[in-house]
Amino acid sequence: MIMKLFSKSSRSRERFLEAILQSAIEYAIISMDLDGLVTTWNEGARRILGWDADEIVGQPAAIIFTEEDRQAGILQRETTAALTEGHGNDERWHVRKDGSLFWASGQMMALTSDDGEVEGFVKILRDRTEHRENEERQRILMHELSHRMKNTLAVVQAITSQSFRNASSLQDAEHSITARINAYSKAHEILLQQNWLGTSMATIVEATAINLGLETSGRFKASGPAVELGPQAALCFSLVLHELVTNASKYGALSVDTGTVEIEWSIRDEAGDQRLKFTWQEVGGPAVEAPSKKGFGTRLVNSSLSAFGEAALDYAPTGLILRLDAPLQKLQYKNYSDAEE
Repeated sequence: MIMKLFSKSSRSRERFLEAILQSAIEYAIISMDLDGLVTTWNEGARRILGWDADEIVGQPAAIIFTEEDRQAGILQRETTAALTEGHGNDERWHVRKDGSLFWASGQMMALTSDDGEVEGFVKILRDRTEHRENEERQRILMHELSHRMKNTLAVVQAITSQSFRNASSLQDAEHSITARINAYSKAHEILLQQNWLGTSMATIVEATAINLGLETSGRFKASGPAVELGPQAALCFSLVLHELVTNASKYGALSVDTGTVEIEWSIRDEAGDQRLKFTWQEVGGPAVEAPSKKGFGTRLVNSSLSAFGEAALDYAPTGLILRLDAPLQKLQYKNYSDAEE
């Protein structure tokens, strides 16, 4: 019906096709001659690529390709594929007038005359940058999720193994495992609230106190400046503090009415390198003796905090002391996956 409508007026038919061409504003539709020079440039091409038609007509169509693709002869490959296979696929970065890049998806096809002679080519492409970026974000998120799941399972496995190794009974092991996994879970909740970008030292210390019912106790004191921790450091401190408080409640300063725990942290500048000094000190508890064998807490300090800096446990007779001296930058590192590597 459309062809009959325009059968008596080729000019009307041309205007109709031109209107369709210009209304396809989500697509860049570009025609070129056999020498690769632009012959037509629709409104979609202007919107996507930035050049007006009078600026680009007569110019090489290769201008919209990156320098690397021009050197590799990508445009020539597309035209060859259009001639031999009927179309040449286009899935790559392209260049706008202002020099910015966008990801395009489209095809190159040959233009033929009524007698079948090739007169040029038409290239149709669409800006798919947002779609590609979404796919890339999805890929990164899946990779990140895989890392976190593997790490979480490894931590749970270590907690379970060490808890059984040091437990006096199955009931004791069950209690230890539940408490430790709960502490780890609380740290995950805190990080999720911050979009997994990290959290503050004060938040981790407070969460430890709340988790063990010490938030209103004057025997659990903490002080220090505002310090942000990356996700891996936050999880590490959560487990270490939970273990220290648990041990203090069973055997150390918190096991008697007169004992207290003092947590302090500070930042110092050392030749342009900011470092965190963290101290856990127990006071007023039973006399301390160094353990005859390494328990879960000792292994945890050696295997986790030591990854960030110089960590040491001092079994002073007056009370256990934990000291950490670490580069602040390392503690604040945001890339959880790289930290795990």
